Amino acid sequence: MPLYKTITVNPHTKVFIWKIEESFEALSEGISLTENCSNRVLNMKSDLHRRGFMSIRHLMALEGYTDYDLYYDENGKPHLTGDKHISITHSFHFTAIIISDIEVGIDIEMQRHKILRIAHKFTPIEEYRTIANEDAMMRKLTIVWCAKESLYKSFAEKGVSFLENIYVEDFRLDNSKTTATVTYEDKQQEYHVDFLEFEDFTCAYALISENR
Repeated sequence: MPLYKTITVNPHTKVFIWKIEESFEALSEGISLTENCSNRVLNMKSDLHRRGFMSIRHLMALEGYTDYDLYYDENGKPHLTGDKHISITHSFHFTAIIISDIEVGIDIEMQRHKILRIAHKFTPIEEYRTIANEDAMMRKLTIVWCAKESLYKSFAEKGVSFLENIYVEDFRLDNSKTTATVTYEDKQQEYHVDFLEFEDFTCAYALISENR
């Protein structure tokens, strides 16, 4: 069982990361799916996606949840039955969830240099042009993307723009923390964001600041 990492953010919030190494058959053992989710898995063309889907159910089981406790709203946002909140992410052979008493968001991305070409679409790129090392710039932009994706998932309002509505405060790569703000229409919410890097991947997760 390759549970890769567990992070206790606070007494009410945990992050679980899984490294997908097993076959789909192995990951299916002990996991019961709803009829809807069984059909979703059957229709997935990618074996890695199927395995990722099942690994997330194993992560949920660590906190006592099953597929029957998970549902999605009209915007595709996942929810748990009861009082807890959940966010889910999957990138290649890593999956992760965050479960908390408050609204949260999480994202994992592979670190790739192509992010340098698309950065202007999600962040004011001039803020990062002073970084001389291209690898460091790639790492930093991947963190910014993950942070904004996690904030987008938590804020959960249609129409939010990564570039126009989500601001991530500048940070040092060795600090592993930053703050961020989402401003949209008449709403403004501040967040704490934590991030970590492992095996050429980046993970970021966001929590509403007053509840940190």
